[in-house]
Amino acid sequence: MARPRDLLDVTTIYHEPAVPDFSRGREILDRFPGAERIVVPSHWNIPSLHGNAGSVEDWVRIKRSTLVLGVKKGLAMRPNGRSAHFIAPSTSNGCAMACAYCYVPRRKGFANPISVFVNVEAIAAAIVRHAARQGPLGTPDTIDPALWVYDLGENGDLSVDAMVSDTVRDLVALFRDIPNAKASFATKAVNRDLLAYDPQGKTRIRFSLMPERIARIVDVRTAPIPERIAAIDDFVAAGYEVHLNFSPVILYEGWEADWCALFDAVDGAIGPAARAQLKAEIILLTHNADLHAVNLGWHPKAEDLLWRPDIQEAKVSEGGGANLRYRTGWKGKWLARFKALLAERMPYCTVRYAF
Repeated sequence: MARPRDLLDVTTIYHEPAVPDFSRGREILDRFPGAERIVVPSHWNIPSLHGNAGSVEDWVRIKRSTLVLGVKKGLAMRPNGRSAHFIAPSTSNGCAMACAYCYVPRRKGFANPISVFVNVEAIAAAIVRHAARQGPLGTPDTIDPALWVYDLGENGDLSVDAMVSDTVRDLVALFRDIPNAKASFATKAVNRDLLAYDPQGKTRIRFSLMPERIARIVDVRTAPIPERIAAIDDFVAAGYEVHLNFSPVILYEGWEADWCALFDAVDGAIGPAARAQLKAEIILLTHNADLHAVNLGWHPKAEDLLWRPDIQEAKVSEGGGANLRYRTGWKGKWLARFKALLAERMPYCTVRYAF
C-alpha cells in the first residue's frame, strides 16, 4: 500500500500549449521544476501514454512519475441523483492509484495517470452560477436534508490531487461561500493536509472502505483500510461531513464475516460526533470483460475475486458500456443481507444509497 507522499514523484509533464497562460498551470509547473515538459495538442490524445493496454507492467511507474495538464472544455453540470444531485465539471481525471476494478482507465487509456485542468476559475464560476439558479433545496431527500450536493471527484481522487496543486483547497473554500450547496468526493487516500482547509460543514468526504484482506489485493497503491478508519474522527473534528462508501462490495466465500469484522472495526474506532452524522453508500462490484483481460496480464490474483461468471451477468450500463454485474434477483438478496449486517453492528449508520 502506498502512503500519500509516496504516490507521486513527477518526472514528466505533458501539457497543452495554453497551460502556462493560466496561473494554476504556472503554479503546477513551478511545483515540479525538474520534470521534463512535453507539449501535446490535447490531454485526450497522447499516443505514447494512452490507449496501450499492453503496457500494464509500466502502470505503476507511469502513475507515479507522469502528470498531464490541460484545459477543461465542457463546463456543464450533470444530474446524478445517487451520490449527489449533480456531477460538477471535473478539475481532474485519472489517478495515481491503480485499483484493479477501476472503470476510469478504460475511458482514456489503461495507463491513465492524473490529468489536472488548470482553468479552475472557469470551473468554479460555472458551479456558482448553477447553484444560484437552483435556489434552495425544496424537499429533503436521501442525498442531503438541506443542501444541493455537487460531486467533485467522479473520475479521480481529490485527496491525491491536493498534492499536485491548490485546486482542492480552492474548491473547499468555494463551497464555504455557496449558501445552498455542498461539495462531495470519495477517496481511498488519507491526506491530512486537508484537515487545515476549514470546510465548515460544506464538504462531504466519503471514505471508501472494504475488508482489509481484500483491499490488500484489489486496492493497489491506496491508503491501508485501518488508516482510512483512523482518519474519520479527525476529519469530522476538522469540519468535514464524513460518510462511508462501502465500495465495491465483492462477493466471495466468507464475505459476510469479513464485512462484519470491518463494521466492528469502524464501530470501535469512531466517537460520538462521527456516529451522529455518519451515513453510507453501498455499491456492489461492476466488472468488465476488457478490463478482466488486461488484469490477467498484470494482476491475475485480483481476477480470482473480480471475475465470477458463475454469479455475474452481462448488462449494458447507463453510459452504454458492456459490463458484468451480479445476477439480478440474487444481487437484491445479497444487498439485503449486507444492509442487515450493517444495521446489526452499526445501527446509527443510515444507508443513503445502495446499488
